[in-house]
Amino acid sequence: MKDSKRLFDGALLSVALAAVLISVMAVIAMATRPDPVVVAADGGSDEVRAHLTLTEFSIEGDLHVPPGNLVIELHNEGGIQHNLQFDGEEISPMVDSGESIEFRIGNVEPGEYTVICAVPGHSAAGMTATLVVDPDASREDLGAGHGDGGHHGDETDWEALDEIMLDSIRAFPAETEGVGNEMLEPTIAADGTKEFELTAAITPWEVEPGRIVDAWTYNGMVPGPMIKVDVGDNVRVHIQNDLPMGTDIHWHGVRTPNNMDGVSPITQDLIRSGEDFTYEFVAERPAVGMYHAHHHGHVQIPNGMFAVMLIGEMPLPRGETISGVTIPEDLEVAQEFPMVLNDAGVIGFSLNGKSFPATAPIVATEGDWILAHYYNEGLQIHPMHQHQFPQLIVAKDGIPLDNPYWADTVNVAPGERYSVLMNVDTAGVWVWHCHILTHVERDEGMFGMVTAMVVQEADS
Repeated sequence: MKDSKRLFDGALLSVALAAVLISVMAVIAMATRPDPVVVAADGGSDEVRAHLTLTEFSIEGDLHVPPGNLVIELHNEGGIQHNLQFDGEEISPMVDSGESIEFRIGNVEPGEYTVICAVPGHSAAGMTATLVVDPDASREDLGAGHGDGGHHGDETDWEALDEIMLDSIRAFPAETEGVGNEMLEPTIAADGTKEFELTAAITPWEVEPGRIVDAWTYNGMVPGPMIKVDVGDNVRVHIQNDLPMGTDIHWHGVRTPNNMDGVSPITQDLIRSGEDFTYEFVAERPAVGMYHAHHHGHVQIPNGMFAVMLIGEMPLPRGETISGVTIPEDLEVAQEFPMVLNDAGVIGFSLNGKSFPATAPIVATEGDWILAHYYNEGLQIHPMHQHQFPQLIVAKDGIPLDNPYWADTVNVAPGERYSVLMNVDTAGVWVWHCHILTHVERDEGMFGMVTAMVVQEADS
């Protein structure tokens, strides 16, 4: 006991010292960071103005400019705050969603300069670009085609925008290569243990028609293969790491022994490139869990290394009356499926690894009861709205609610899971989407976090 106490006290002291060190480093960083400068309205004759647009998660616009006193006109078309850091030095003020600022860089010589969003996690999620200063670049070309950052002016062809949006919607559902969430079948060991094989690797993945990215995957798919077991099962998962860097697996929302928690180097050694590791635990209790990388998770997870794990069956409020609606005593679930949300990395705004119009519709029949599990593996909150059918929230993070409740929009934060039950009682095509509108629409049409519930008429 004394040894354990000394170990615990030593760990607390280490954590405390680390916290102090981090605080000191943060103060030093703030003291030495150059203050952002906003340009005055009247620029000099050698002023070079470039337009850059910030979104989740990209930097686009005038990335080829002539030398001179550079002023970057920043417009944030995303749904959250962003900023801009130029060449590892100056950092602009934060730019609110829908707002614009002018950011003075000063005289820039010919060369290549890295520009990023300095908000933690945003550059790793894709907000990085190279700005080229070229003596042969033309000032007249700057701002061409960028308009006013999404605030359309008198020259906007509104009818063309109408048709672009309509055409993008008509393309649904579009076929792409690859399907995520496929069930991973186990082999059964002599002692009854359910054994699963995973390979982590960078593989091509078609997020939307024609957009193929280098995704970080389990078994070549995004989301990775679904693992489903029963309560009481012995589970053994073997992973081969074919990534160019180390990895591990954290079993999010699943009880495991400490040495199986998947946090290198705290609970295990890093699974280095070319190495393998085996996780083993008992599925002690029901869970709506997920498994994902923990090492360099800011890179590996947004780029595709996330997947679903289900243990046992979700208890449902059969026979209960909730806000005046009685759930049938003999209710049978016609479909149960995950809807994994992402908004970052090479995958970007997506449902189950695909961006509209490549998202898969849910096809059901009038009268069906549907059980969906939302998983947020992204960096932002997502209010998920179903156009016709109220969602009965029966569980949060896999934990059944004592008092389920109805909602038409369910706010799902990063790391959260919500389980919702729906009675699809009306035929038609009903849209299902994130209600942060910049996560589902852009000038180029509908994209991202949109799908539909297609309800067919029941046979008479």
